[in-house]
Parts: sequence; structure tokens; C-alpha cells
Amino acid sequence: MGDSPVEAVVFDVNETMFALDGLCPTFADLDLDPELIPLWFATVLRDGFALTALGRFQPFPAVAAEALRALDERVDDAAVAAVLAAFRTLDAYADVEPALRILREAGIPAATLSNGTADVVQGLLSRAGLAGYVTRNLSVDAVRRWKPAAEPYRYAAAELGVDVHRLALVAVHPWDCAGAAAAGLRTGWVRRTPAHWPAVFDVPHVSGATLAAVVGALLTDQRPARGV
Repeated sequence: MGDSPVEAVVFDVNETMFALDGLCPTFADLDLDPELIPLWFATVLRDGFALTALGRFQPFPAVAAEALRALDERVDDAAVAAVLAAFRTLDAYADVEPALRILREAGIPAATLSNGTADVVQGLLSRAGLAGYVTRNLSVDAVRRWKPAAEPYRYAAAELGVDVHRLALVAVHPWDCAGAAAAGLRTGWVRRTPAHWPAVFDVPHVSGATLAAVVGALLTDQRPARGV
């Protein structure tokens, strides 16, 4: 592994590896405005975070279902089932495979760490032809605490058998990177949009416009980033 401080990398899944745009046809079929998808997903995260802060837990499908029902009173069990099923058909971003290949060639294990369920992630990776690159699919279900609480990140380090300071998280969400950093991980932020890094969080160790750029930087970076 050379001089890299990183011995394993975990990837966030939704919006980091797989695009939520794939939900648009299902929303449209249900007569729901596809432009509501970002609001709905943000609501799912908000409520999952709130449950964790309250010392309670519900898995992603349950929280997602209630957030859908809150969008429109017409949403019934069949609509919820349709949207959750569509989650299993999301497409991977084009930069996912190159990033995973970099890690494989460097001999560094790649895993996923999601607020969603491990079986959905496994299905997404298999559908995209990427499952062979990933050693483990880890979910917050195991610790009953949503990211960005510290427990999921520490759980990932333990499951992968690496010191928490030698594990890196790659994510598109600043809050995820901030949570990982607070738990002791190195962090790589993927800038998929023009949005700037929120000043309320400490800057990530590295950042880049693609997953491959972020992974490459993590494998050579020796110091925390001074700015984003």
C-alpha cells in the first residue's frame, strides 16, 4: 500500500455512487412531481437524523415510506412499494467504476456504508456490474444509528479490521464527511454540484469533482486539507 495513510475506503451510496434521477419515472407514473425527489430524500435524512438524536431507530424503508406519505395524501402502500422498488434500479455514476478500479490496483479494500439496507446496495452493485470491486456492504442497521453519528463509522472500521484513523469515507454529502471526520476517519468530498463546502463543518482531507479524483487524492494525501 506504499506510503498511503489509508488502508480501506468506504463509500456512501445514495447520490455518491448511484443517482436518484432513476426515481423520476416512478414519481411521474404515480402523478408525483419528480422535482420533489430532492425534498423527499432530504426529509428522509432529516427524520433519520432526528430519530438518532432522540435515541431511537427506524430503518431506511420505514422512514422513506412516511416521508413519501407526507408529500401527498394520495400516496398509498402501493405507491410506497413502487418507489422503494425503484431504488433497486438506480444507475451508477460513470466515475464509480474508475474509482473502484484505482483501489483494486492499489490493493486497498473498498466497502460501502449506507443509511439504507445492505441488500439493496448489494443489488445495485450487482446490477451495475460492480459487486466484484466491493468487499463488504455495511449498513447502519447493524448499529441502529444513522450516519453521521459516530457508531456507523467505527463499526465500519471494526468490520474491515482497520484502525479508524486508517479508514477513509468518500461521500457527496458534507454532513457525512463531517461525521466521519469526527469519528476519526479521513474524508474525501465529491463535488457533484457547484455548491460550496459549508463553513459550519471542518474541511475534508481531500475533495474533487469525481470519485476517481477523490480516491486518487486520498491515496497520496498525508495532511488535512487547508481549504476547499
